[in-house]
Amino acid sequence: MSKLKAILACTLVSAILLSAPACSAQSSSNPPEKTSPEKVIIDTDIGDDIDDAFAVALALRSPELQILGITTTFGDTETRAKLLDRFLSEAGRPDIPVAAGAPTPPKGTFTQRRYAESGHLAKPSHPDAVAFLLDQIRRNPSQITLLAIGPLMNVGAAIDKDPATFRKLKRVIIMGGSIKRGYGDVGFGPPTPPEPEWNILNDIPSAQKLFAAGVPLFVMPLDATQLKLDEVKRAFLFSQGTPLTDALTLLYHQWGQETPTLFDPMTIAFLVSPTLCPVQPMHIRVDAQGFTRPDPGPPKVPNPPNAQVCLESNPDAFFRFLLPRLATP
Repeated sequence: MSKLKAILACTLVSAILLSAPACSAQSSSNPPEKTSPEKVIIDTDIGDDIDDAFAVALALRSPELQILGITTTFGDTETRAKLLDRFLSEAGRPDIPVAAGAPTPPKGTFTQRRYAESGHLAKPSHPDAVAFLLDQIRRNPSQITLLAIGPLMNVGAAIDKDPATFRKLKRVIIMGGSIKRGYGDVGFGPPTPPEPEWNILNDIPSAQKLFAAGVPLFVMPLDATQLKLDEVKRAFLFSQGTPLTDALTLLYHQWGQETPTLFDPMTIAFLVSPTLCPVQPMHIRVDAQGFTRPDPGPPKVPNPPNAQVCLESNPDAFFRFLLPRLATP
C-alpha cells in the first residue's frame, strides 16, 4: 500500500511540475488568435489579356483567401468559364465553382481560346453568375469581398436584381478607372492625361451603379496598376516548372505579346497586403463617356467619399510580393 501511495504521489508531483510552465506561459501572454481566411469571389474576363490569369493564380497562392467561386463576364463568358475549368484543374483546385455571366457581343480578341477549348477538363455547363453571386452573399452576409477585374456587367445585373443583397457584401475591390494617369504612363516620361479605362468603358451604366451602391468600394486604377512583367521576371517565373507556372507560361504564349502589364493582380495583392497600394478617400463620378472623375464638391458642402482609391504603388514591392507566391510549388 505504501509503495502504491509513493507512486501516486510521484505521478501527481510530476503532473504539477509539467503543467506549471504551461500555466505560467498562458497567464503571461495569450497565443495569437488564428484569423479565418477572407472569403472572396473573383469576377473576371479571363482569356483576352493575360493579367486576369496572373490575378487568379495569385489568389490561388494566397492562403489568406478562401475562394468561394469565380464568375466570368463580358463577351464569350461560357468559353471563359471553360478556360477557368482547365486552369483550376491544372493548378490542383477543381473544387472551386465557376459560374458564367450573360454573354455580350465580343469587342476584343479571345487570345487564349485554344487553351479553353482543348482537353477534357471543361464542365458541360456552368451556373448563372449573378444568381451564384447573390446566393453566396445571402449565405455569407457581410463576409464576402468581391474582386471585380473585368467589365462590370455581372455587378450591374446583381445590383438591378437584388440591391439589398448586393449591399451585404463586405466590400468590392475593382481594377478600373483612370484618375490622374492614362494608359502608357508608368511614371518615367511625360504624364499621360486620364482617359476612359477598359473595364469602366465597356459597361458605363454598371460602373455608375456600383459607385452609387453604398458598398465599401476600393479602386485600383491605371494610376497604380501599370506593372510590367519584364523579361527577367518572366524568365524566373516560367522556369519554375510547377503546374501553375506551366499553365501561366502556356497562356502567356497564346496571348502572343511580349511584356504583360499586370493590372488585375493588384486587386489581390491589395486585399492580402494593403500597404502595397495605399488608398485615400475620394468621391468619384463616372461620367457618360466612362471617365472616372474626382468630384469633391463645393468646399462648404463637400461630396462624401464613395470610394477608397490607390493613386500610386511601388512596383518593386509588388513584384517582391507576387513572384515568390506564384513560384510556390
